[in-house]
Amino acid sequence: MVTTGFVDLVHGFGIALEPHNLMWCFLGVLIGNLVGVLPGMGVLSSISILLPLTFSMQPVAALLMLAGIYYGAQYGGAICSILLNLPCHPPHAVTCLDGFPMTKQGRGGVALGVTMMAAIFGAAFGIIQMIFMAPFIASIAFKFGPPEICSLMLLGLLAGSTLAKGSPLKGIAMTIFGIILSLAGTDVNTASERFTFGLIDLADGFELVAVSLGLFGIAEFLKSANNSAPVNTTYAKLGWRDLRPARADMKAAAFPILRGTLIGSLCSMIPGTGPTIASFVAYAAEKKVSKTPERFGHGAIEGVASPEASTHSAVQGDFIPTMSLGIPGDAVMALLMGALMIQGIQPGPRLIVEHPDIFWGLIASFWIGNIMLVFLNVPMIAIWVKLLTVPYRYLYPTALFFVCIGVFASRNDMFDVGATLVFGMFGYLLIKLRFEPAPILLGFVLGPRLEENFRRSLVLSRGSLRIFTDHPISATFLVISVLLVVVQVYARFRKIQPPTVIPSAAFD
Repeated sequence: MVTTGFVDLVHGFGIALEPHNLMWCFLGVLIGNLVGVLPGMGVLSSISILLPLTFSMQPVAALLMLAGIYYGAQYGGAICSILLNLPCHPPHAVTCLDGFPMTKQGRGGVALGVTMMAAIFGAAFGIIQMIFMAPFIASIAFKFGPPEICSLMLLGLLAGSTLAKGSPLKGIAMTIFGIILSLAGTDVNTASERFTFGLIDLADGFELVAVSLGLFGIAEFLKSANNSAPVNTTYAKLGWRDLRPARADMKAAAFPILRGTLIGSLCSMIPGTGPTIASFVAYAAEKKVSKTPERFGHGAIEGVASPEASTHSAVQGDFIPTMSLGIPGDAVMALLMGALMIQGIQPGPRLIVEHPDIFWGLIASFWIGNIMLVFLNVPMIAIWVKLLTVPYRYLYPTALFFVCIGVFASRNDMFDVGATLVFGMFGYLLIKLRFEPAPILLGFVLGPRLEENFRRSLVLSRGSLRIFTDHPISATFLVISVLLVVVQVYARFRKIQPPTVIPSAAFD
């Protein structure tokens, strides 16, 4: 089995190192690095803007670029958190607590050096985890029928809505709303229109690009429109020598990196968690095991190493449930999954068997992309910091222009542009009301698969719901789903928050 995996990985490197795939991988990590630096320009909005570009690309190249944006943004986000005290993205909000104090102590380069070590170790662990789990997942690929897939989709929807930040009830409501959005259009089985309200433009349903760009592109732009706080670039001048940590720093960071990597790896296997929750859990765990917890918040190197290792481990590990089970761990994974579905490729248990070039090419690109980012980060720090001084009044109108072009290009339909504007204003309203928009995208992507496999299951059982409990794998997923709901209800009545829920103040 190990030999087979090694041969497949070599084949993946052959695919990832093809000149055009290598170019798209480099472009993805470069854009991701930029996205990680710019506050308000999130990974979701960036991938949404570039999603129409992938329509004319090969599936492997498209996935390599979009994935590169995702894990590349984590490097840029760490730079801003440590050097500028700007938590541009949620996973790095906790890094500011000790990263910026280290910078003010003249140890910002050391913090970045340790961050790179943690990033490489965490990412490598996540990639190896994906490699060794692939043969096991492939071996059970043929055991998943409609009942198993339907129960798995239900588990993914519940996990994504109840484990996200904020109220679980709000998360479930947003997920249901996303499912309803996905049902708009023409029913494939009966050819009857539903939720179209007499609009011919809705006969084919809402476009994924319009929904994602509206909820995560325009809404984020509107949220950041009044952001005009000056950026302090005093500590942003660093060279390669500044990044070399001393032996004592490496010794202090070694076990926190290991613990953070394991926490991120475990969090990535639970749909609905993602790198943000992993980083906060890692920081809390590190502070708990420390003999001197009072140092945290004042420049403790453990408070930088552990969260960053968990973030990168979780980011790489997030691809495991998405690619192998068809369950996106967060909204970014849902968008990447949607990009594959647009290409006619269905993520799930059969992906490794039917499209090994995509799966193993993606794994190989992780190694290549992370190496690129190590050598790309330091020389570009001055450029990234300079971009932060660009006024928002120039940056966001330009981005909105490309949003409109991208949405119109998806189907050459102005209705999609209008729908994007409506979703944008709706997404901004949700943010103001402290509703999490991410579960909407999760429900929108998984809703059609849930309905399709639910119908197939009822056809096989002649209308009996017992088919979901008669199949052991399906019954297991249902039991886990029930336990997940019970735990959330219990926590609610006990007036305590589950340990993986992040305070909303961390994102303000």
